[in-house]
Amino acid sequence: MTTELAGKVAIVTGASSGIGRGIAERFAAEGASVVIADVRDDLGEAVAAELNSEGGTTKFVKVDVGDQAQVGALVQTAVETFGALHVMVNNAGISSPLRKGLLHEDFDEFDRVMRINLLGVMAGTRDAARHMAEHGGGSIINLGSIGGIQAGGGVSTYRASKAAIIHFTKCAAIDLAHYEIRVNCLAPGNIPTPILASAATDEDRARLERFEAKIRQQMRDDRPLKREGTVGDVAEAALYLATDRSRYVTGTVLPIDGGTVAGKVIVRKPAADESSS
Repeated sequence: MTTELAGKVAIVTGASSGIGRGIAERFAAEGASVVIADVRDDLGEAVAAELNSEGGTTKFVKVDVGDQAQVGALVQTAVETFGALHVMVNNAGISSPLRKGLLHEDFDEFDRVMRINLLGVMAGTRDAARHMAEHGGGSIINLGSIGGIQAGGGVSTYRASKAAIIHFTKCAAIDLAHYEIRVNCLAPGNIPTPILASAATDEDRARLERFEAKIRQQMRDDRPLKREGTVGDVAEAALYLATDRSRYVTGTVLPIDGGTVAGKVIVRKPAADESSS
């Protein structure tokens, strides 16, 4: 194992499970001091304890990223605890409820989804940048989704929030480049995580499971690379953006999706001479 992040301090929001946990684990393994930030204190404390038992240096901070004051306090805690902040990963997010279609939407979840998914990223970027601007720069990594790149039916509020994150990331990259702060976006696709489960209500849990299985199979069929994506794949991309290997990279959106957004696979029938050979 290398130590590409030795001496660095990172915050990862939404780090108690899924992609956030994978990134936190990867950063800790590379020598970073990591602040595990999440609204779920039981899971977050457990992740921090596990990483510390394995030789990592981590601290759990309970935070609701939709509350700007809490995001500011999170950055302050990281700096006070570890003395610096070099990498900010704005990963925390939720899905919007699964509906039968746009005509059945009431958008009652709009404020909550946008507050957590979009405002949380915007506030996290701003508050981390305020520190980084006075301390030589840094790397900010925002988690989008291929749902913010490709249009599709269902969870429309979630898709809109992720599309907004992508555009905000590019704007922030331009705004902060003068301070040597790089801002990039990862856009995972078809990575099995618990987030889709939050789209279900109690009465449609079984329907959601059927829907998820159908969608994931469709994505497998459309994906050029047939290997399944993992949380580890996203963590590796985050590591690249966190290190000096990407020192000339900012304002980018990196899909981690096996080629899905590049285009659908074209199934070609064998030519006559091929089928007869």
